[in-house]
Order: sequence, then C-alpha cells, then structure tokens
Amino acid sequence: MRIQVNARNRGYDFEALPGEKVLYAGLRAGIDLPYECATGTCGTCKATLMSGRVRDGWPEAPGKKFVKPAANEFLMCQCAAEEALTLEVSKFVYPVETGACVPQKAVGTLRKPRMLTHDVMGFALEFEEPREFDAGQFVLLACEGIAGYRGYSMCNFARGGRSLDFVVKRKPDGGFCDWLFGGKRDGARVETFGPLGKATFDPALGKNVLLIAGGSGIAGMMSILVRAQEARYFERHRGWLFFGVRTLRDAFFLDELSRFSNVDITVALSEEVAPAKTPWPKLRFETGLVHEVAKRAMAGKYQDLRAYVAGPPPAVDAAIRVLLLEAKLTTDNIRYDKYT
Repeated sequence: MRIQVNARNRGYDFEALPGEKVLYAGLRAGIDLPYECATGTCGTCKATLMSGRVRDGWPEAPGKKFVKPAANEFLMCQCAAEEALTLEVSKFVYPVETGACVPQKAVGTLRKPRMLTHDVMGFALEFEEPREFDAGQFVLLACEGIAGYRGYSMCNFARGGRSLDFVVKRKPDGGFCDWLFGGKRDGARVETFGPLGKATFDPALGKNVLLIAGGSGIAGMMSILVRAQEARYFERHRGWLFFGVRTLRDAFFLDELSRFSNVDITVALSEEVAPAKTPWPKLRFETGLVHEVAKRAMAGKYQDLRAYVAGPPPAVDAAIRVLLLEAKLTTDNIRYDKYT
C-alpha cells in the first residue's frame, strides 16, 4: 500500500505491508516519523488524513485524547492503510541518520524468565539473526493472543548480539505483562519491532552523564552503563545514577550496579527510611523521591552534562522540571523515556 507523507519541510512516500501500522511502515523505510511511545499512549505520532482510508486497531487508545477525529486526525502507530494514503504531519521529518539502526520486525524466543522482585520479572529474547541497537533504546513486544505492542527498553548492550535482556513490572490489566506473569513462558515466541527511541548514549558524546530512573526505567540505564563501561567512558568523564524505588524490597540489579566502576550510584527509597548499612557498600541509599534526591546530590555539578531520565510519567516530568529549572540544562541535553 502506497503512503505519501507531507511534512513541514518535505514529502516522503513509502510502502506499507497489508495490516501494517503507518508509523511502523515509515520507520522501517528509514523515515524518522514523529513518535515517543509508539504504542498509542502519548499522541506524538498524530497525523492528518488528506486522502484514503485507515483502519484503527485500538479505538480506545489513551493517545486518542490528543487527536481531533473531526479534523481527520489519527494516530499513525494504531492505524493501518486500507488503500493508498496521503497524510500530513505538522513537524519537520528527516530520513534516519546514516548508520543508525533502522527498525525491523523479528521474532525472538523467550528464555531465562526469573523473578527479580515480588512484581518485577527479568527475561531474555534470543534471535536467529543479530539485533543491532544503541544503548538506551527500546523495542516493541507482542505475543500471540494479546492485541497490540508494548514497549520495553533493553538492559544489555552488545554489537551484533543475538540476545536482548528485559525487565517487566507487573501492572493490573497490563496485557503483555499479564501474559508474561500468567504462566510458564520459557520457549515462547515473541514478536518484536525495533529498535526505537532517541534517549541514546554513545561514547562520542564527550560529556558528564546523569542518569535518573524510576522503577523499571532502570532498564535503559543499565544498557547505557554497560556501553559506557565497555568504552571506559567514566575514566574520562563523571557519571551519576539515581535509581528510585518505593522500598528496598522493590529494588533489583543491586549486585549488577555494584560492579560498575567510577560511577556514583544512589538508590532513592520513597516510602522507607534508607538503611544505615546494606550488603552493597559501593551503593549509596537515601530517603525521598528520586528527583528530590538527585536535586540535593547534584547541586553545583551540572556543568558539561547530559541527562537521561526514564520511568513513570509523573517521575519523569518531575525530574525534567529539576533539570530545566535547577540545572538550567538545554532541552537537547535532556533525553527521556516515559513508561505508562
């Protein structure tokens, strides 16, 4: 199916497979269409239909509150073309940068499911072909019998690797996570689309790095730390990680975090007084919301810095306010992912 996209700066055309969502077809074709979550919750990928017909795969998507059906607006991540389309997006659109990882579909086999806490599970997906991605990116996951995709960041980093590692927090009515926690899933086939996301780290950055993560938002930060450690980045630049959870019972990856060198790591406990002594002497434990703990610790340390933020939307928004108002960082030095 032929799709024509007219952006503020130029036009693009590409082919979509039968039933393929408009956003995924464009990204797969190397066109950097606007998106954030890519799963129907944020509304960033809205477009205006000028001609043709689309089929909406999720009429109740939370992101629909940001579109105006009367103006022929729709979410590209939820709609598939039923005939040739012409559409407009209100933003500048550019081709994917040369050398960037272009999103593709692939099927992986779920391996090593294990409980990390009472409500967080870790697992790996193994693939027949190498899966390239940048540290900090995410992929969309879908399983048989569950409609739609759900986005999860990779915890690991390996060029040319055939395994992606994930963590998933159990949530009520979570679709994919209900399936994951609801039975023995070792060996199950999982459909993926990715990699996606612009909250990426590369050692060529040449700046100090601040990581602020709430809950399972630590996933992408682990990938960034692995990439930085591999490049011995923190021998030349400073690094801080603030990992927010409710209580120590909700924390995970503490052993793994203890193995990173030259990084100042703080675990923020929002609903529990931080213990004076723990089995992780290399880690600091503080009491408070993660953005408040980071604000106190980082006062006067924001020079030559890029910040990465991930977690639930309220936590991300609170951290971004600190980075803009207190740290005075420019928007190009704040990268974030929100998990709904």
